[in-house]
Amino acid sequence: MLVLRSLHQKLFQRLGVIILDDIPTILGAYQRFPDNRQYDNCNDLPTLNCFLHWTYDQAAGTLDVALRHTGTTDSTWLTWGLNPSGPRMQGTHALAAFVNSSGVAQAYTTSIDTMSPTMQSSALSFEVLILSARFENQEMMIFDVLRISESWSSTSQVWQKGQANNGRLGIHSLSGANLQSAGSVNFLTGQSGGSSGSSRTRRRNVHGVLNTMSWGILMPLGAITARYMKVFKSADPTWFYLHVACQTSAYAVGVAGWVTGIRLGSDSPGITHNPHRNIGIALFCLDTLQVFALLLRPNNDHKYRMYWNIYHHSVGYTVIICIIINIFEGFDILKPDDHWERIYIGILIFLGIVATSLEVFTWYVVLKRKKKGSDKHSHNINGANGVRGQEV
Repeated sequence: MLVLRSLHQKLFQRLGVIILDDIPTILGAYQRFPDNRQYDNCNDLPTLNCFLHWTYDQAAGTLDVALRHTGTTDSTWLTWGLNPSGPRMQGTHALAAFVNSSGVAQAYTTSIDTMSPTMQSSALSFEVLILSARFENQEMMIFDVLRISESWSSTSQVWQKGQANNGRLGIHSLSGANLQSAGSVNFLTGQSGGSSGSSRTRRRNVHGVLNTMSWGILMPLGAITARYMKVFKSADPTWFYLHVACQTSAYAVGVAGWVTGIRLGSDSPGITHNPHRNIGIALFCLDTLQVFALLLRPNNDHKYRMYWNIYHHSVGYTVIICIIINIFEGFDILKPDDHWERIYIGILIFLGIVATSLEVFTWYVVLKRKKKGSDKHSHNINGANGVRGQEV
């Protein structure tokens, strides 16, 4: 037990360092584009749920760009453009897209010369070789190929969204994230949106990885350990210490993931994912109560022990179910490549098969003992913290 306590102290001490380190991108904003389009660079823009993908051919002077806006509707317009005079709206050479009255995504170019632009179609200072738009699965995408001079390879960019009605583009919001949708872009080095974009992308990935590994894998594994290992007398009290180790480790790492989520929310004004956030807050509170309930655990012969067991089991299984739901909510937000979601589904299926097999086998063992009259021996106290072999 002292070894476990030492390990957990070291784990808590290193959590802050882990969050700030450059953890490799595992659940980044990967995307499969239609027509097998591929891009050399991808950046998560810091606001408005937008992602910029591009390939820059310096020799040819061509820039192949895709802009994605996720979680949107067919009544929302989207623009992205370059502004050599600075990260502001006026002076932006923009590409705009909206869903027209026929239900088809339409793209065009517009030059924003005033603070109250009409968003009418107009020519740009650079040549637009290809321009198209697509709306599907609540995602608007703009595809274009530009011919730009080398002086445009490092410049300012602006992106924006607003409401469209029968092909008329209304004014965008004048508060929150809509006033922060500008930054720098360097098509040569691959940097976009300033340091905040890169940092936010890393925190999103760290948030997803930590929560999936802790809440989504370690915690169910700890529950399986407690439910099935305790049936075997030879595993007593090892199962209890393994259960505590799994659950407290899951909680420690999960808290780190939860903190990164809170930080993401504070750094993204105007962007909310209410179901994911609300479930996450509720899970953090329930998990905190569940872990600290260990300190209030009555002795096995206490008259309230049965009620504690009911509480511990019901809250524990409820938390695991909600955790799995929230992880899939997170997948919908991050939109990683499909194989990451399939991997997690495979892990859940594996844990489900293991749990089902152990459920059948342990019932067989218990019924066999009962038939032989040996089950009375399973109620002996194991001598470690007053934990009985048949109690959690």
